[in-house]
This record gives sequence, structure tokens and C-alpha cells, in this order.
Amino acid sequence: MRPDRHARTMLPIPDRPSPTLTTYDAKDPDTSFPPIEPLLPPEGAPNVLIVLLDDVGFGASSAFGGPCRTPTAERLAAGGLRYNRFHTTALCAPTRQAMLTGRNHHSVGMGSITETATSAPGNSSVRPNTKAPLAMTLKLNGYATAQFGKCHEVPVWQASPIGPFDAWPSAGGGFETFYGFIGGENNQWDPALYEGTTPVDPPATPEEGYHLTEDLADHAISWIRTQKSLTPDRPFFVYFAPGATHAPHHVPKEWADRYAGAFAHGWDAQRERTFERQKDMGIIPADAGLTARHDEIPAWDDMPDELKPVLEREMEVYAGFLEHTDHHVGRVIDAIEELGVLEDTLVYYIVGDNGASAEGTVNGAFNEMANFNGMAAVETPEFMRSKMDEFGSPSSYNHYAVGWAWAMDTPFQWTKQVASHWGGTRNGTIVHWPAGIAERGGLRSQFAHCIDVAPTVLEAAGLPEPTMVNGVQQSPIEGTSMLYTFDDPDAPERHDLQYFEMFGNRGIYHRGWSAVTKHRTPWIIVGGTMPALDDDVWELYDGGADYSQAHDLAAEQPERLHELQRLWLIEAVKYNVLPIDDRTGDRIDPARAGRPTLVRGRSQTFYPGMGRLSENSVVSMKNVSFSVTADIEVPDDGAEGVIIAQGGRFGGWSVYVHDGRLTFVYNVLGIHEFPVRADSDLPPGRHEVVMSFAYDGGGPAKGGDVTLLVDGAEIGRGRVEMTQPVIFSADETTDIGYESGSTVSREYTAATSRFRGRVHRVRLDIGDDSHDHHIDPDERMRVAMSRQ
Repeated sequence: MRPDRHARTMLPIPDRPSPTLTTYDAKDPDTSFPPIEPLLPPEGAPNVLIVLLDDVGFGASSAFGGPCRTPTAERLAAGGLRYNRFHTTALCAPTRQAMLTGRNHHSVGMGSITETATSAPGNSSVRPNTKAPLAMTLKLNGYATAQFGKCHEVPVWQASPIGPFDAWPSAGGGFETFYGFIGGENNQWDPALYEGTTPVDPPATPEEGYHLTEDLADHAISWIRTQKSLTPDRPFFVYFAPGATHAPHHVPKEWADRYAGAFAHGWDAQRERTFERQKDMGIIPADAGLTARHDEIPAWDDMPDELKPVLEREMEVYAGFLEHTDHHVGRVIDAIEELGVLEDTLVYYIVGDNGASAEGTVNGAFNEMANFNGMAAVETPEFMRSKMDEFGSPSSYNHYAVGWAWAMDTPFQWTKQVASHWGGTRNGTIVHWPAGIAERGGLRSQFAHCIDVAPTVLEAAGLPEPTMVNGVQQSPIEGTSMLYTFDDPDAPERHDLQYFEMFGNRGIYHRGWSAVTKHRTPWIIVGGTMPALDDDVWELYDGGADYSQAHDLAAEQPERLHELQRLWLIEAVKYNVLPIDDRTGDRIDPARAGRPTLVRGRSQTFYPGMGRLSENSVVSMKNVSFSVTADIEVPDDGAEGVIIAQGGRFGGWSVYVHDGRLTFVYNVLGIHEFPVRADSDLPPGRHEVVMSFAYDGGGPAKGGDVTLLVDGAEIGRGRVEMTQPVIFSADETTDIGYESGSTVSREYTAATSRFRGRVHRVRLDIGDDSHDHHIDPDERMRVAMSRQ
């Protein structure tokens, strides 16, 4: 192996040309220059593939004893190592930013999700430039880098078509290629996609068999094949992060049907079955305890009998969704193997970025937006039963019940968001690297954390931790390389101290012991009583003897508990965790939270071609009178198509022309549509068209009267009986002159929505009669938390 000639601690690596004889004539025999050599990592550096699934609990995958079949995970585990004490942060964006930087989530400003960012350094959602991401380090060392899938690390005020793009994967993130979505969740059938920073449409429709996970796998496979075809000597770093299995649980029906009847026993019995299988497989110790169900989680036997078939179907759909996701991960693995480079590829398969999601409410949901808008009452047991065949389909935006989330976290307590207990933070992880790991099918039980991935990759690649990146001195990586465990199952663990915190739920791990306190229940944000931070009750667990945190020793060993509590405070100061921020409504309001906002004033002007504008980048017209004024040109043969639309199939509004007539439609939850159409066709020529909505008042979600005008003359009048008070969509956007994604109205499709004519400008004005104050700020917080 030849020595590496590069000094790699300063990135980009400075050019250092060797002094040579300079000749006058290039034909001179003494003219000689060394050949241009592409920058490569040190010899022997492996390809790297990180697969990160979304919202999968420890007890979901069959590779870790769960009921959802994941043959790809099992295959990789059989040829590599399972880690049964690998941890995340309990929430999506914090885990991702921590993993991609090798630093704790508060150290990189991601104490929570971007939508709840504050001006506090640990919660700003802004990654300091002193903490360069792994992809940037690898790229500047000669790796080819690409990300496919979810990115929820972009601050909300930067998640618009105008940027800045410093936090986007293909700009400041260090990925040369990005294909995926920006945000916490996306419609799997009709997603809002980006290629780099450019919005793109899905290559097919749901009717044509499109699904996001398959599309992401297609792009990843194509990129890997191209990279190995054109630059085979250059190793790749691929980050494959599908939106699955985050809600909505969208999957082709045949995958869900594979589990028909498999969950009739309910979630309590499912935990017992998973627990026994985990022991039989040796995934958990033989003396591990199965933790009890908390009072906040209903027993299966206490659920209404008429709802149980729906609850079963929710879990069938989820299980099919996870198996479908694993299948497409397998396609990526197969492509690498077919290229003959799987042996030399370090694969991390991290089965979940946090514990299972308990954000689907006690009953689950057919359309999450009903719950988000405080209108869950419309999803009665009768309604849910009538929709059973549609769960997982393009007409649904579904989630499973809290009880299933708890069951998918077997054998641990609690779920996603609960950073105190292992149910929120312990995720099954598989490492596969035939060229670097001798053992096949091994189990590793050393404590590990998502911040350990980056230093592991650097050590495997023979790369030093950089001290300078792009002219900025770097702070040390905070994770510990896991390479020492690859060939020594009994090696003493090196990562023996780790804090946890999320919205006041907090814990500390130190040398086998853990002290934890749950401050808040994930699905109880509105109406619940939150204790003062100092009144939280702490628990103490001996990890050496109690794998699952089943036996609280706080009363027996108060001194040890106090020592760990103090240690938590020390770590909290060190990593910007303080001040602990358990506020709800205050963090949703940008002004009170101290973060920038794209929305100012009561009026906004848009121009043709603008699109993919998220709800937080458009003035809100909920619970208030508003008007849309558009300057348009109608051709001689008539106009057709969308002038402006916000939202999509599951809620929103649109001003468009249909059959030559100006039309407004308000769509409530995909259940009710209120169309208002002009009495006559729009005449050719340039016109000012207006849609005026006069809100009834008296609180949120009320209706209003609609008036349509052309050049000041009324041409139509109608009525909207109800409106959505909080949110239209988690992923649908506002578009001018067309509509992307799913459409508000069934009278057009995304393909036929483009305006035939010309839109010069559109102005949105809201009145001074806002009833928005009737929406509890805590309710807005609940919506934000449920979308991450």
C-alpha cells in the first residue's frame, strides 16, 4: 500500500504543486509535468451506504424479533453484525443532523424539529459552520456523494425556492447529488420532490404504479451504477433515507394484504409475542423484562369492538409498508452486489430514526389532517369502517393508533419523542462490511449512538477528523468510532456517557446505568397537565442487569440517582441543552421564538411560475376574510386551468377556470368540496378577476360567502359552509398558474392544471377580522410535532 501524500486535516486539501524545471518550449525534451491525478481517499477506503428508515420502533422489524418481515435486514445481519444497544435522539431531524455531523443534536442546533426552532443556540435549527457534515468531509477527500430521500434539517425560513440553500443537501450539506424531499413527511403517492434545489414532478402517477420509495431506490441504483461505470476507482458515500415508514402509511394494497388477520390478537398480545421471539433469537438477554403498559395507553380489550377491525387494518398497512420499504432497500443492495463491490461497502442499516410514532392518536386516523385541524370527531367508527379498504391508498393520509406504536417498541417503555426511555431512542442497527468484519451473524451489545456513525466511517476510510473545513476551524467530533467492536464482541464499550433530551423528556447513560424522567406524553399536548421541570419524577435503571428498563431502582439507590442527575446537568451545559424548553405555543410563533419568517404583513403578491411555496411561506388565510386578485389575459379561444391553488387532495382551495368560467373551490379534508362558479364565460382580453371570501366569524373553522368579480362586476356568488382552521397539508404547497402534487379539485389534474392564457400577477389579501386567536397555540404545537 502506497503512502498517502495528502495532508487531509485541512479541507479542501490545499494545492501544493511540486517545483519543476520550467522550459520555454513545450517540445523541449526536459519539459515534464506529473500527470493530473483525481483526488481519491486513502487506498482501501470503502464505499459507504447509510440506510436510515423513519419512525420504526425496535420491535417492528423481523430482524429484531418484530412481526414485520424485513428479509433484506435479516440478510445483512446474517452477513454482518446486529447492534442491540444503538441509540437515536427520539426525534427525526435531531437524529439526522447528529448522525450526519457526529455531534450531539443540541451541539448542531437541532434540539427539536425545525418548525419549533428558537433563537437559543441548542434549538436554532442552524448547524454551526464549525461542525461540518460527514458528506462534506468525504467529498473534499475524494468520495462521490449522493443523498436520496428525506431531508428535514433545513430551517423553515430557508425551505423556499429562494433559499438560501446552505442547509440543503446538495449545497452546504456536502452531497453532490440530491433527489428527495424537504420536510418531515411526504405523500408517498404524490410527493413534492427536488432534484438538487430544483422542484421536479414525480415521473409517473399513482395510477401508473408510482410510489416514492420505489422511485428513490430507482434513482439510487441508477446513480450508483453510473458512478461505478464512469469512476470505478472513486468510492461512493450514499445516504438512502426514504420517508418510510413515517405517516402517511402509504403502500400498494397487495403488500398490506399479506398481513390480513395477522394482528387480530391486538397490541398487548403482540408485545408478548415479539418479546418471546426476541429472546428466542438472542436479540435481547434471557433475563430481560417486558415493561408494563402505562395508563395513558389503552388496553386492546378496552377498545370499542366496532373499531377493532379498523385498528387491525391500520397495523396490516403499516407492516406491509415496512416490508415494502425493506424490499426496495434490498434492490439497492442487490445493485451494489451485482457491481461486485458489496464486499468493499460499509453498510449501516439503521432501522428507525427514533422509536415508533405515537402521533396517530388513540384510534389512529384515516386522514391525519382531520386530527391536525381539531376535527377528529368527523372520523367516527362508522366512517373509519367505511374507509377500511382505502387505508394506505392514494385517497388516504393514514396513521396507526398509539397502541401499535407502543407494541412496535417492544420490550421498552414509551415511543418516539420520549428521549428519556429506550422506547424512544433505541433502534435496531445492522452493520455489514465483509472486507472489514470477519464475523458473520454476530451480535454486539456495546452502547452506541447515532453520533458514532460519522467517526466510524472516517476511521474505516483511513481519514482524519478535519481541523479546518472551508476556512473554518472545526470543533471536535463528539461521537466514538464503533470500529473497535467490529472484530471484538467483548471489547469494553468506549461510548460510556451520553445525555438525552427532547422537549423536557431527558435522561443520562453512564457506564451501564441510566437515570431518566419523562416530562411529557407525546400524544397529549393539548389539555394535558405538564409538571414543572423540577417536579419531574426521575427513575434509575441498572443497564447491566436490566436491559429494558423494567425495574426502577430510584428508591433503593437515591445517591446514585442524584449523581447521575448532576451528571446530566453537566452534560447539558456542555452541549447547549440549557435552557430546557418545554414550551408549546410560544415556539410555534416565530416572533416569540426568535426565528426569521418569510411572511410579513397582510398582503402578498405572487408571479407566474412561482410554486412549491410551503404554508409557512404564504400569508395565512385561515379563520379570516380574504381575497384573491389576479391580473390575467384570456386568449381568443378561452382560458382554462389554475390561477392559484393552495393545499391539495386532503384540504385546500383553488381559483381556476373550468369550461371557460372562473371557479373557486374550498376543499375540507377531502370530504367536503364547496365550489362556486361564475354565471358566464370569461371574455377574451386582459382582466382583473377577484375572489372575495367574507368569513362568518364567531370562531375558527366557520364558513363564509364567496363573491366572484371580473373588472369590478359581479359574475358569481356562492357559499362555503366550513373551513380548515389550522393546516391544509404537511407537504402540499401553493402554486401560481398551475398546481403541483395532488389537486384541490377533481375537475383537473396536475398534468392538466397549467393555465391556458397568461397570469401576470396574483395578490392575496387577508382582512382585519381574524379569528385565529381562537386557535390554542398549544394546538398548533401539536400539529407541528405530529408532522416531523
